[in-house]
Amino acid sequence: MKIVVCGMSGFVGSALHDFLTAQHHEVVSLSIRSDTHVESIVKILDGSDIVINLAGANILGRWSTTYKKLLRSSRLETTASLTHALTHCINPPRTLLNASAVGVYDSYHQHDEYSRHLGNDFLASLVQEWEEAALSAKALGTRVCIMRFGVVYGNGGGAMAKILPPFTLGLGGRMGDGFQMISWIHVEDLVRACLFFIENEEQEGVFNLTTLEPICNLQQTKKIGKHLHRPTFMSIPSWVVKLIFGEGSCVMLDSKEVYPRRLQEAGFTFKYPTFDSAMEQIVHDQG
Repeated sequence: MKIVVCGMSGFVGSALHDFLTAQHHEVVSLSIRSDTHVESIVKILDGSDIVINLAGANILGRWSTTYKKLLRSSRLETTASLTHALTHCINPPRTLLNASAVGVYDSYHQHDEYSRHLGNDFLASLVQEWEEAALSAKALGTRVCIMRFGVVYGNGGGAMAKILPPFTLGLGGRMGDGFQMISWIHVEDLVRACLFFIENEEQEGVFNLTTLEPICNLQQTKKIGKHLHRPTFMSIPSWVVKLIFGEGSCVMLDSKEVYPRRLQEAGFTFKYPTFDSAMEQIVHDQG
């Protein structure tokens, strides 16, 4: 198949490229900027089988007014340009896989895809608008899968690239009170799920891309320390995280307990279902 990936330069995009190429698919990169003409997008999309949209600025950072605008434009405007280009294709891709985030849910309930307890903060509102923009492609006859990513772990990038260095130095510890739940997925399972959606064309709608076992920050901290053979006595108080990241601190301090019910119902199996199994692989890969 010819698979177009928008946002291939990031950690997930690079892993997806390598995985799909190894499966003998033709993988083409698509970059959409504010000044990109629709004709340029159509030229790449037309005649392709699948388009995967991963575009979006890193959500981890200090959310200044300027950065919030970037978070919005990199998701909403890019997705709008993509779906608009589909209307000009003679042979449009039959499937759109669009990234999303578990940040759409509130911090007070357990969630699966049928949960109605959505958040009411900036991130939740942004994610809802992002999903609506992607789902507009359904009107064109395109199958749409919305992939709500949890925290993505793996070697060589993503969240672990920021988490592991202080732990390696023996400076790792919990963040805030440590009771916030983290819903996560190993990058290998994420790209395997993408292929699962590609190969199973009856699947559409919203899917949580998280493992079966969310973990609280304190448990995660202890397990990382165990696998790295390092102490974990340090801690970063909530007020320090909020001082550094401001409103963006919610990404690290808010609890998200999310389960992949629809993936389970569809028959997907995880290669790394537990945090221990994921850490064993990541540490092994590091040598």
